[in-house]
Amino acid sequence: MAERSGIVALGDSITYGEGGIVLGVDGRSWALWLAQAMDLPYTNYAVPGAVLGEVLGDQLPRVRRRYDLGLLYAGVNDVRSPGFDADAFTRDIAAAAAGLAQHADRLLLLTIPVDLGRPRAGAKVATANAVIRRTAEEHGATVVALDDLAGERFLLPDAVHPTALGQLEIADRAARALDTSVLPSAHTPPEQGRRAELRAALGWRRMWLREAWRRSRE
Repeated sequence: MAERSGIVALGDSITYGEGGIVLGVDGRSWALWLAQAMDLPYTNYAVPGAVLGEVLGDQLPRVRRRYDLGLLYAGVNDVRSPGFDADAFTRDIAAAAAGLAQHADRLLLLTIPVDLGRPRAGAKVATANAVIRRTAEEHGATVVALDDLAGERFLLPDAVHPTALGQLEIADRAARALDTSVLPSAHTPPEQGRRAELRAALGWRRMWLREAWRRSRE
C-alpha cells in the first residue's frame, strides 16, 4: 500500500504563510491551521511570489507520495500581472489540478478575493474565479469561495496578503467546505475586548502608512 502523508499544499506566499500576531493569533499558513485542525501530517511546497507556471514546474514535481488531501491555492500573482493571459491561466491551473489530483484522495481549490490588490486587479479576478470553479468541477475538487474576503480584519493594506486573522478565516472556510468536525479557530480564538481591538487597528494603520509610502515611491 502506498504511504500516505496527510496534507500537501501548493501555492504562493499566501499558502507559504508568514506574518505577525494579531489578537493573539499567530501569522501562520491557512493550510497549516487546517492540517492541525484535521490532525493530519502537513507538507507545504508553496513559494512566495509563485505564479502558476512555477507551481507546475517547481512545486508539483516535488509531490511524490500519496496524500489524503491536496491543497491548491494559486493564480493570485498571475491575475495581478498586467500581462494576464486567460488562456494560459486556464491551461496551467487545469494541469496543476490534474497533476495534484494524481497524488491526493481529495483535492481543494480556492477562489481569489474579488477586491484584490492596490491598484485593484479588476475584472480579471472574476475571469480567473470562473476558471477555478470550472476546473474544480472537472476534477471533482472541493471549492473554497474567497470572493468576498476583504477588509482590514482579514487582509493587509496591499489587499493581497491575509492578516493572521485572514489566514485563520481561510482555514475555517476550508474546514467548512470539507465538513470537518472541528474548525481551526476553535484551537485559537482571537482575543476579545476593546483594548485588543484598538491595538490591532493601530497596527494595521501603521502598516497602511508604510504601504502608502512604498506605493508613492514607485
